Amino acid sequence: MTFLTIGHRGVMGVEPENTLRSFVRAERCGMDVIALDLQLSKDGVLVALHDPGVERTTDGTGAVADLTAAELRGLDAGQGERIPLFEEVLEAVGTPLQVSVRDLPAAAALARLVVERDLAGRVEVASFHDAVLAEAARLVPGGRTVLSCDLGGDEADDVVDRALAAGARTLALNLRRLTLETVEAAHRAGLRVTGWTVNSLDHLRLARALELDGAATDFPEIRSTGRFTA
Repeated sequence: MTFLTIGHRGVMGVEPENTLRSFVRAERCGMDVIALDLQLSKDGVLVALHDPGVERTTDGTGAVADLTAAELRGLDAGQGERIPLFEEVLEAVGTPLQVSVRDLPAAAALARLVVERDLAGRVEVASFHDAVLAEAARLVPGGRTVLSCDLGGDEADDVVDRALAAGARTLALNLRRLTLETVEAAHRAGLRVTGWTVNSLDHLRLARALELDGAATDFPEIRSTGRFTA
């Protein structure tokens, strides 16, 4: 099976995260998949942002859920970039997308768009929340979903069972807490396993040693050369 390189929020190590600039660069660098985060604006528009608030990644303040799409678009997301609408992301890049959502309303909005535009072959839904994935799987029959997990506490003990119960096809797991035992259990269950975040050659070697199916990275060097320089 091909080892997938996943651009984390585009290539956020060198470009403003979750922006068209970052996504386009990830595609040009040959990333196999682009991972991004989606949330609903106050007026129900899917926008690419990770944090609940806009302070860390823009020049604005406030919660994403309290701002309209137009208000969010008025903010500088770094180097003059604007917060992209998901529709704009779909037009800007053709690379397969791994879209992370954290709540049921966002999952439902994404599912509607995937069904309406026949995007199930291009867009997979990721979440840390089992119920969100289960709902996405219900709304998009045959769609691909990804259970993300930090593996803190006792999470490693039941993460495979959780993925299967939620209808996920892939586990995206914290590389620093991941064991070969967990990977082997997932593979026996027919699940793919990717690790995050792989930002050095040592991380990449570990991902290979763990026999992962892919890795998320912030840096294009991981994909383009197999080497990393700080």
